Amino acid sequence: MFPKPKSVLLPNTYAFESEPMVKATGFREYDARWLFQKEINLMGVQALGMGLGALIAELGVGQEIVTGHDFRGYSASIKYALISGLMAAGCRVHDIGLAVTPMAYFAQFDLDVPCCAMVTASHNDNGWTGVKMGANRPLTFGPDEMTRLKQIVLGAEFKNKAGGSYQFHENYPARYIADLTSRPKLKRKLKVVAACGNGTAGAFAPQVLEAIGCEVIPLDTELDHTFPKYNPNPEDMEMLHAIRDAVLQHNADVGLGFDGDGDRCGVVDNTGEEIFADKVGVMLARDMSAIHKDAQFVVDVKSTGLFVTDPVLQKQGAKVAYWKTGHSYMKRRTNEMGALAGFEKSGHFFFNKPFGRGYDDGLVSAIAICDMLDRAPGKSMADLKDALPKTWSSPTMSPHCGDEVKYGVIDAVVEHFEGLQAKGAKIGGQSIRDLVTVNGVRVTVEDGSWGLVRASSNKPELVVVVESPVSEQRMHDMFEMVNSVLRTHPEVGEYNQKI
Repeated sequence: MFPKPKSVLLPNTYAFESEPMVKATGFREYDARWLFQKEINLMGVQALGMGLGALIAELGVGQEIVTGHDFRGYSASIKYALISGLMAAGCRVHDIGLAVTPMAYFAQFDLDVPCCAMVTASHNDNGWTGVKMGANRPLTFGPDEMTRLKQIVLGAEFKNKAGGSYQFHENYPARYIADLTSRPKLKRKLKVVAACGNGTAGAFAPQVLEAIGCEVIPLDTELDHTFPKYNPNPEDMEMLHAIRDAVLQHNADVGLGFDGDGDRCGVVDNTGEEIFADKVGVMLARDMSAIHKDAQFVVDVKSTGLFVTDPVLQKQGAKVAYWKTGHSYMKRRTNEMGALAGFEKSGHFFFNKPFGRGYDDGLVSAIAICDMLDRAPGKSMADLKDALPKTWSSPTMSPHCGDEVKYGVIDAVVEHFEGLQAKGAKIGGQSIRDLVTVNGVRVTVEDGSWGLVRASSNKPELVVVVESPVSEQRMHDMFEMVNSVLRTHPEVGEYNQKI
């Protein structure tokens, strides 16, 4: 028998070393995230592995799984605890070692293995750990699988059995890199800043970009799990400003920034100006729909309204559907609709054939951006950006809100705006034109300005984004309107960044 996990154990005690600790809130909507040693211990990770093995068997999928780990000081130990649980459950484990998350997704196809469990805290700060899991390539778990996994683990409903095995795949990254770079070289000589924030992508991104024909300026590509400069998150302005400085210093054509586990890519143009990922998505959609007639795209509710209103996309017959934010939701929807690509404002991009295999990979996104520039030889990244209709957009802003209360706050906010719409009330002197409530609430008013509030799926935070096609002031007005509603809820704390 394996003990039932406890929600709290005190470190430096016998119990902490002899019992599993797993806090229930770590099971998120589509992956798992915990503060290591505070919310989960190594025996808790072992319990997670046993539970995952049991769930895979329950789903009727072969108990064979790829695993890897990101570059943090504790990730390898967490992976080995997870592996011990998976093997106890009877799983055949394929370990690819230190990896970016998309390398684990690729290995599912390359090694013909049905499942994956990638140990990563993604872009979260040091101290966090987690696992991204899937049992139906190229998809990752959604709420149904995560809810059942939570039940199995917390209830110790393990079905351990003999038959587990372990295989380490030596120098596996070479296979992943060869897959990305077995293609014609770029015709255009591009000078590219590759920024990795000392995270995992630093071991692979410069090599891949050089192999496709770029001149690479490496920025913070040395692996250092203390993240001495800034957290590797291309949505954070600190990382984007570091890329800007390097682009201007080296007169680069583009700056590409990769997050901690390499499944996202942020972009800075040749003038040093950051381009938020949803605008990059519009630019890529223009490029791709010019080649592929009647292209279908999926975008998340945080993304710019340009996907619907852009005259070039309309002229090229592109069709766009908005969907829930979250890499798992977006991946699934892009797959279900057979869309050419899915674009998420956070920088998770999902390319189906002929561009990719349907999963999010920051290096596939980087290659797509380089190919777009290659197909526009007389134009700079700034030219392509400036060709878009002008809108004023905020970065993603996240006020703190506890995991236990954030969904209740969002329910109340949705109800507030639905009530205003039902009464025909105006906000900021304008009528509500549209409410989208598939994921939090996205409020659009008469002039096309909009604001979104939703619960973060992987942190104790809310997510706020605003945009206006009218003016910067109207963008600020929308933020003040949204923020004034949030301020009526004392559970909502300070923002990580503001406009």
